Amino acid sequence: MLLKDRILTDKERKNLAILEVIRKNGPISRTDISKITELNIVTVSNYVGHYIKQGLVVEGELDESTGGRKPVLVELNPKAGYIVGVGLNMLSMVGVVVDLEINVITEVKRERLPENSEVVISQMVDLAAEMIESLEVDKTKIVGAGVGIPGIIDERGRTIRWPQSLGEKDISVCLSIKDTFEKRLKVPTYVENDANAAVLGEKWLGLDRDVKHLVYMFSGVGVGIIVNGDIYRGASGAAGELGVSSAKASKEEIVSMATNLGRWEMDLGITRHARELIEKGNHSVLKDLAGGDPKKISFKDIVKAVKEKDQLAIKAVEQGGYALGKKIAFLVNLLNPEIIVIGGGIEDCGAPLLDAIKAAVKEWAVEEAAARAKIIPSAFGENAVALGVVGIVAREVFAQA
Repeated sequence: MLLKDRILTDKERKNLAILEVIRKNGPISRTDISKITELNIVTVSNYVGHYIKQGLVVEGELDESTGGRKPVLVELNPKAGYIVGVGLNMLSMVGVVVDLEINVITEVKRERLPENSEVVISQMVDLAAEMIESLEVDKTKIVGAGVGIPGIIDERGRTIRWPQSLGEKDISVCLSIKDTFEKRLKVPTYVENDANAAVLGEKWLGLDRDVKHLVYMFSGVGVGIIVNGDIYRGASGAAGELGVSSAKASKEEIVSMATNLGRWEMDLGITRHARELIEKGNHSVLKDLAGGDPKKISFKDIVKAVKEKDQLAIKAVEQGGYALGKKIAFLVNLLNPEIIVIGGGIEDCGAPLLDAIKAAVKEWAVEEAAARAKIIPSAFGENAVALGVVGIVAREVFAQA
């Protein structure tokens, strides 16, 4: 059961508070931990003493003294445990193994199948197992695994429903992701929605300041939301699915709605729009990158063409970015966030995308809300989901220390 699904005990809250301060600020004295956490020094000393006996924390150098004995500094022992994380992005599957300081020990990236199915889950399990097998560390120190995957996940991580874009039928997978990973890897496994994992990773690992209100745009199809410092999942865990759809609607109707309230493709329709422009006779390096066949143009080709200053590719990206910006403007008005992070793969389009998003938000959002909202690309790029889920596992480990 994740932290989000239960009320923390007093001990778990103190564990989490103290160990997060040590992770972020170590080496650090017990006195400074007490000041930051607002826990009394006796409590901090008792907890830290317990962590040292466990091998989770180590004592190091002496701090500068303001009079009397020099205080001993403590820091996390990163080799006390290792965490496996696997996440899906628009074009890739990323696996990482990190230590308890979230230093990446191993990282593997592979192209993902252009589908949502049990085969994809099987490939994620295989990737995690292969990374563990190749690790040159004590395998018994692997304390858990995290899985970041798109879709609406039930509370126990045992079934998943993938909402499809452009009028296609949703896909339900009854295979237990949690059980599948735990049976193969022999470690506790935590499953989280990709956008939720990414927004938690950005807040916990990426941003320097204490952001309370944050929106993570996972491409154009999902949103991770943090309100008052906590992830917002909604009543049934389905919050963040961006766009409406109906099984009764035609595909043409859904496509026409995409830039407004409807669901759309992961790449905001950028690739489709570029193909249409080329088929109308417009010149672009994209045709050469796709071997002369516009139908074979991929999002990777779009990113490459933008970097080569191809005007058609830039035009398609700007159109997609402006359309996404209007959806973000709606969220800015609704939620009034401090920061909007753009991730999931589309941020690879760079300045043309971000500038178009910013222009749309400035034009369409309430002035006071738009002025406060800072729009930035993901700090972790393709690794955002995988690092987000290892962050979730680390918090679990800390809480139960």
